[in-house]
Amino acid sequence: MFRLQGSKVLAVDMTGDAVKAKNGSMVAYDGQMAFKKLSGGGEGIRGMVTRRITGEQMTLMEVKGQGTCWFADRASEINLVNLQGDKLFVESSNLLATDSGLRTGTSFTGLRGASQGNGLFTTTIEGHGQAAIMSDGPAVVLRVSSQYPLTVDPGAYIAHQGSLRQSFQSGVTFRTFMGEGGGEAFQIRFEGDGVVYVQPSERNSIAGDV
Repeated sequence: MFRLQGSKVLAVDMTGDAVKAKNGSMVAYDGQMAFKKLSGGGEGIRGMVTRRITGEQMTLMEVKGQGTCWFADRASEINLVNLQGDKLFVESSNLLATDSGLRTGTSFTGLRGASQGNGLFTTTIEGHGQAAIMSDGPAVVLRVSSQYPLTVDPGAYIAHQGSLRQSFQSGVTFRTFMGEGGGEAFQIRFEGDGVVYVQPSERNSIAGDV
């Protein structure tokens, strides 16, 4: 159902089924479509309450009908991920669309900054189907194994899947060596067996410095 036209436009062919996508990301459609704004971004009350507490903004819309919809967002690169009953963890700002066979939710992934004690939450996608995630520049998929743990700058992190343990390390980030950034910095460390998606350009957010 999902296919790429170039690297920055997602085409979704629908035959009466539905797709959830980032609000405002549709650029064109043909056929007969119905649109509905979804509040919260997660499934159920828990997802909505969690997002309200953390202040994380993730507004989705549901598109249902017969025909083809095209989606894009600020000329970001689009990457397709196939899920076979497993779970994908993704930053909400990097999620473009999921098909009807997938469930979205929210997961607590740790504390962001030991002194602040702020919770860090990640969007989860699970089930059988396809998801489209975005990156600033072509995404790179890095393998994590028991012999080779991976440390990632939070500004470059997009998503991960597999049997991975995630932890946060306070201290220097990669930007610190260049004399950039301030406050309490941290890195994300992954251990176990799985893959991590990173982008070649760091997002401008408080993720790297708290």
